[in-house]
Amino acid sequence: MKTIEKNRKKGLAAVVLAAGKGTRMRSSVAKILHPLCGLPLGAWPIEAARAAGAKPIVVVVGHQAEEAGLALSKAAPDARLSFAVQEEQLGTGHAVMCARREIEASKAGRVLILCGDVPCLTGSTLSRLARAGEKADIALLTFEPAEPGRYGRIVRDERGRVTGIVEAADATAAQKKIREVNAGIYCMGTGFLLRALDGLTDDNAQGELYLTDLVELASKEGGKVTAVSAEEEEVQGVNDRVDLARAAKMLRARINDKLMRGGVSFEDPSATYVDAGVKIGADSMIAAGAHLIGETRLGTGVEIGPCAVVQNSHLQAGAVIKAHSVLDSATVEAGASVGPFARLRPGTVIGRKASVGNFVEVKNARLGEGAKSGHLTYLGDADIGPKANIGAGTITCNYDGKDKFRTKIGRGCFIGSNSALVAPVSIGKNGYVAAGSTITQDIPEGALGVARGRQRNIEGWTSRTKAKKISRPTPGPSRPARRKRRRS
Repeated sequence: MKTIEKNRKKGLAAVVLAAGKGTRMRSSVAKILHPLCGLPLGAWPIEAARAAGAKPIVVVVGHQAEEAGLALSKAAPDARLSFAVQEEQLGTGHAVMCARREIEASKAGRVLILCGDVPCLTGSTLSRLARAGEKADIALLTFEPAEPGRYGRIVRDERGRVTGIVEAADATAAQKKIREVNAGIYCMGTGFLLRALDGLTDDNAQGELYLTDLVELASKEGGKVTAVSAEEEEVQGVNDRVDLARAAKMLRARINDKLMRGGVSFEDPSATYVDAGVKIGADSMIAAGAHLIGETRLGTGVEIGPCAVVQNSHLQAGAVIKAHSVLDSATVEAGASVGPFARLRPGTVIGRKASVGNFVEVKNARLGEGAKSGHLTYLGDADIGPKANIGAGTITCNYDGKDKFRTKIGRGCFIGSNSALVAPVSIGKNGYVAAGSTITQDIPEGALGVARGRQRNIEGWTSRTKAKKISRPTPGPSRPARRKRRRS
């Protein structure tokens, strides 16, 4: 009891086992790095450990260790992460041994041990496990799957106390009938764990150091082992891409449920894809098929149309994104409208109550308040003043094959349809551009720029052309070409 009391007082650390390659993923990318609802797979259990209050969190990496360290550190900036390397995968017990130095340095009384491929595990379940670990040498998560198959069986004595875990490969026929199985997630007293690791052996069918053997060791020493039940779907590991898709569906449902309870409406939550890092204000409406990706932020009352894709973009209150529009690293200010079928590329700012219509592409450009570009236009590297109106077919010619240049369009300007503005060029306040012009020089304030070929009307051209066609003789059958004699 003295040891347990020390464990309770000294806090909680976590070890996440993430060294495996994941061969069943059939991928050149390590399993824990596969994307899952906006985060790497391995970031999800890290977040669960952080939510349970664990600090520090030690991640044991192996395959693609450097890439894993960088990706997980970026994905979980609020977690106190440190990394230990397992060069050769010799079992779960060996993986924890690789983190021994970090565990000792943490000075925590208890250690959560979990796998990096269990993304649906929640912080609340880990908190239950951690509380159970305050009064036991080992607390472990168990569940009863429909098919126990490959899982380690929980062995209990006649009084119902946990006495060991038998791996499926080592289980007898009788033990294989046990329904309660090990989830591979533990909370152990640090003192017990560090001492007991030295007693592990590889005398088993796999020739590995099993962490599960510590349960039997604790039982033989008279220590207390507590089982905490969990739902099967929460502790399911990801072994292949089928499992990954199943986990993504579950996590999407959690994300969307939380948003709906916060005041966001979804036309069809099951057909809407929202990443974990997305923030959405109350009274927003998200249509079916929409994808909200990365660090996207939506204010209150935003409307997202069917099949729109919004990535790393900020949309202010009342913004409307219509069907099939694609936004990447753009800002849409309050009351502005985009789409349908519009594309906003990085660096774009659509000002308050401005509108961008169908088949308009905007790149690294700003449209001022109330500016309009209704359709069929490319606006790249441009500053467009308030109340300006950009006609259909307008192009800002921003690239000369070597360098990019900006176009400046002043307040209240009117750009006629099918105009080409060859940057660098500036159009002053209330300036006009005649339709079909190619503008290569600045237009002063209030002036009209015309740059097109002068129209010439040819009287009677149609009738004369028709008459020529009628009087033209009908060609006869073609004769074979005569072959020229070759002179000797």
